[in-house]
Amino acid sequence: MKSMCKADEVPPRNIKILVAYDGTDFFGWQRQARARTVQGDIEDALETLHKAPVALTGAGRTDTGVHASGQVANFYTSIRGMEPERFVPALNSLLSRDVRILEAKETYRSFHARFDARRRTYRYHFITRPHALPWELRCAWHIRRRPDIRRLNEYARLFRGEMDCSAFAAPTDKSKSRHRYISSACFYVEGDRLIFEISANAFLWRMVRSVAGTLIRCEEKGLNAADVQGIIESGSRALAGPTAPPQGLFLWKVDY
Repeated sequence: MKSMCKADEVPPRNIKILVAYDGTDFFGWQRQARARTVQGDIEDALETLHKAPVALTGAGRTDTGVHASGQVANFYTSIRGMEPERFVPALNSLLSRDVRILEAKETYRSFHARFDARRRTYRYHFITRPHALPWELRCAWHIRRRPDIRRLNEYARLFRGEMDCSAFAAPTDKSKSRHRYISSACFYVEGDRLIFEISANAFLWRMVRSVAGTLIRCEEKGLNAADVQGIIESGSRALAGPTAPPQGLFLWKVDY
């Protein structure tokens, strides 16, 4: 069977990029018609380079105000003779300072940043001292006290394996299944910050913020691990705690 491509045609290359951004001034990752988004800004930069629209696929759709240090995305390019790593300075020269392309490399043709991801890791940052510096408030939740990390990790250990995460799902979440496989969850101290890190195959909409807010509220009330287990098993969002604010959340890394 003869190839459908002409002799001078070269199939587009699939480029995988690593992206970091300060989500404060964005309405999330996903492109929107009348709002500034990370995907929209990068697609606009790609269109300037290619002189034609280019679709960008991300590993996760972060919400308004949420940040990333390790978002992964991919796009197909028809530009010939340009080394993949040259997309880093080329795109950064067209992007604002709150979005940076950290890496770019060619990957296999069928690679899909979202569907090929095996695990996503998020970190939620808390400032636990009485006063926060002004710029810190862009990237952490200021709770003004140091919680009992031992108790928090007793709660965190309950988040393991295949779980029904309905108690932490936003009411408007449209997922067909609310079961997710959580590989790890823990709290730790880094400098003068408290960090909550959780990894899973995927997350429900606002799930990480819901878990973070719930566990901090449970610790504040002095609840034990059995109480938290009861919240998980109830599947009721009404029994869980508040949704933590977006500014403390980072999409930290994506594993393939």
